[in-house]
Amino acid sequence: MATSDSEEELQHQRMEEEDEKDLDESEVVSEGEAKMEKDEGSEEEEDSSDEDEKENEAEIQRLEEQLSINAYDYNCHVDLIKLLRHEGELIKLRRACQKMSELFPLSEEIWLDWLRDEIRMASEESDREKVYELFEKAVKDYICPEIWLEYAQYSIGGIEKTGGIEKVRAVFERAVTSVGLHMTKGAAIWEAYREFENAVLSLQEQLSPDPSSEEAGLQAQRQRINSLFLRQLSVPLLDMEGTYAEYEEWCGSLVLASVKQLYNKTLQQLEKYRSYEDTLLIAEPPKLSEYQAYIDFEMKEGDPLRIQLIFERAIAENCLVPDLWSRYTQYLDRQLKIKDLVLAVHSRAVRNCPWTVGLWKRYLLALERHDADHQTVSDSSKELEELRSAFSRAMEYLKTDVEERFSESGDPSCTIMQNWARIEARHCNNMQRARELWDSIMTKGNAKFANMWLEYCNLERAHGDAQHCRKALHRAVQCTSDYPEHVCEVLLNFERIEGTLEDWDTAVQKTETRLSRINEQRTKAAEKEAAFVQKEDERAEQRKKARADKKALKKAKRDAKFGEKRKAEEREEEEWDTEEVAGQPNKKTRGEGDYFASEKIKNIDAKIGLFGRELATKIVDHPSQQKTVAAAHKNDMGKVLHDHSKDSITVFVSNLSYSMDDPEDKMKETLGKCGEIAEIRPVYSNKGNFRGYCYVEFKDEKSALDALKLDRKEIDGRPMFVSPCIDKARNPEFKVFKYSTALEKHKLFISGLPFSCTKEELEEICRGHGTVKEIRLVTNRSGKPKGLAYVEYENETQASQAVLKMDGMTVKDHCIKVAISNPPRRNVPEKTDPNKPTGPMVPRQIYGARGKGRTQLALLPRALVRQNVVAAKTENGTFPDTVPASSSSSVAQETPKKLTNADFARMLLNK
Repeated sequence: MATSDSEEELQHQRMEEEDEKDLDESEVVSEGEAKMEKDEGSEEEEDSSDEDEKENEAEIQRLEEQLSINAYDYNCHVDLIKLLRHEGELIKLRRACQKMSELFPLSEEIWLDWLRDEIRMASEESDREKVYELFEKAVKDYICPEIWLEYAQYSIGGIEKTGGIEKVRAVFERAVTSVGLHMTKGAAIWEAYREFENAVLSLQEQLSPDPSSEEAGLQAQRQRINSLFLRQLSVPLLDMEGTYAEYEEWCGSLVLASVKQLYNKTLQQLEKYRSYEDTLLIAEPPKLSEYQAYIDFEMKEGDPLRIQLIFERAIAENCLVPDLWSRYTQYLDRQLKIKDLVLAVHSRAVRNCPWTVGLWKRYLLALERHDADHQTVSDSSKELEELRSAFSRAMEYLKTDVEERFSESGDPSCTIMQNWARIEARHCNNMQRARELWDSIMTKGNAKFANMWLEYCNLERAHGDAQHCRKALHRAVQCTSDYPEHVCEVLLNFERIEGTLEDWDTAVQKTETRLSRINEQRTKAAEKEAAFVQKEDERAEQRKKARADKKALKKAKRDAKFGEKRKAEEREEEEWDTEEVAGQPNKKTRGEGDYFASEKIKNIDAKIGLFGRELATKIVDHPSQQKTVAAAHKNDMGKVLHDHSKDSITVFVSNLSYSMDDPEDKMKETLGKCGEIAEIRPVYSNKGNFRGYCYVEFKDEKSALDALKLDRKEIDGRPMFVSPCIDKARNPEFKVFKYSTALEKHKLFISGLPFSCTKEELEEICRGHGTVKEIRLVTNRSGKPKGLAYVEYENETQASQAVLKMDGMTVKDHCIKVAISNPPRRNVPEKTDPNKPTGPMVPRQIYGARGKGRTQLALLPRALVRQNVVAAKTENGTFPDTVPASSSSSVAQETPKKLTNADFARMLLNK
């Protein structure tokens, strides 16, 4: 048994050893496979990295070629710098940054990356000085707290050298002066400054072997740190509580009452700025409107350092806004007037916005105002040739790109050529070239204008000679057509001073001849105009007479037609009477017997009435009687009269529903809240229907003014219009429309809104871009929305910001359009002057049957259109006139004869 057990153990051991060998072999195999996979992965990574490097090199080469063609491509510079930094090409990166800084001011990120690269590469003292120069260049582009902090920390590295501590202190002092007032980032500069002074204090305490002997120096250093604390506590910065707690800990004793008072005063100042800082933290870039509001507040406060800082903060995020630079430079020119500061800001302005002419003008004026040095342009200099070439290119551009394309002169008064001639004469002493330029100016159609000749003569008198000036004035006398008297007077004054007696006589003779010829031309023109006016008056009189004759002719035709009809009716009655006497049956027309029967019954009802009383009105159904009664009712119905002496206490209410049951009760219910109502006068039509408007008279004027506030109130689904009761015939200048029709920069016009959009929904959309004062949805007279709205903001800045962000926005699947409110001007008819002759009147017939309508469709049925030619057949109760028309025929012969009832009866009996 023992032997068998031992054998089994040996077998188990052998099996375990074999398993371990198999595991070792599998591990060796897996390790080999892993190494092979790693080798393959590294080869793939190397291949991909090689491909990326090749692509980056090709992209770098492409960007460099593009910059060689156009060096002012800002985005191309930025992309090249990013690629070079990614590839680690520090030498090329430095060269690229230098080229870009020569053309453009660099952003804060580019400056910090460039400075850190240069700091890593600086190994010698000469390199350190170059880094200092680079820092000085960086702080001039923009005022950035991060760059100043980096500058101060880098300067601490040279503290071991002679004067190193003083140099670091100078950098920190400049930093706190520049950005120490920054509400959110200024505290970092102050804390770094204090940490540096604390480090200097600790170093002094360690190096002094006897503290009692160095007590004066240590006390001075502690006083410097205390002064830094007090300076920081006097500046309103965020997280001032932490600074004050640190000061209490540093003092180790009770804080002085004056320091507490200073701290509390600064906290009060901080509360004034906190709302603006919170708005900047919440707002999205570029925060232009928020910065504008902050600048307005600082301008009211009047602290120059804080005004300068807020301008710099705004410019750091809006460096491409010319209006912001213009406002900043204008403030410096008018308020601070510090030469170095003003010129530096002007230089930065034109570097950021070189396309803005106004900034260049301000820069040149500032250079002139501060007596900046400038070089005089000489005739032989290269700059003069470049200037002449620029003038030539400008003239060529105006000729090829403006005149040929648009068929208009881009410079009708030739201002560019005048400036060119002035430069040639004044600065280059080349009067011959100036004369050639002026000759070109006159040949462009300017020889008839007196001011052009006088400008040329002034140039000749200042830089030329009297002979050429005399010749120019003689030509001006002959060519000028707008103000010849003035040119003649100038010539005579010139000869009176410069010329001889013979020159004077010649000038007098020429001026008299010219003026007499001009007077003759003016007399002929006046006679021609008078004849034209008289002719127009005669034509107007003829037209007036022709209209009167035509009207008399129509009246004669109408009288003749009515006379024939009356005679025909009398003749018809006589014929019927004779027929009845002869024993012929009495034939009535259809419905005639029914009419007389019903007429008799209605007359009885009218006399008796519903309750047995006699009624005042008579019921009639016959068409002819209906017309008579309607006309009588129209005449009897009184008009709604209005006393104009009560206009101040009366309002005119319109756009009411025609189906309103009782307008008086409705108006009492609506307008009775405004005050006691004396009378309500609704206006009805001839048929007794309400016409939708009425007059409401109050007891006092205050009630009428309160009623005007209910304008556009919705009643029965329609906006009610309430306006003052003013007679437009007596006050034609009065305008009922209460909204402005001029340009309003603080108000927006929104179109394309969905009809279901409510005022609250629109206010929710507009509120995110500024303070909304009023929203007005435009509706038609029935109260239905038109999809238009006016939104009034608190100021112009908020409105402009809202236009940029809301234009093209989608509201309920509708793309809206947003613009500054500037309604188009209405065509107001000009007032006719009775003394001014009027032109020929245009006959109405040229506009068609409907006048100046949108369409010229005649809405009169063809059956009622008056025919010019009489039909040859008998139609519509007429028969042709057998007598031929002649020039001497009467009106009765020209008019077709109507058939009477007797004619119809005769025709019927003859059948």
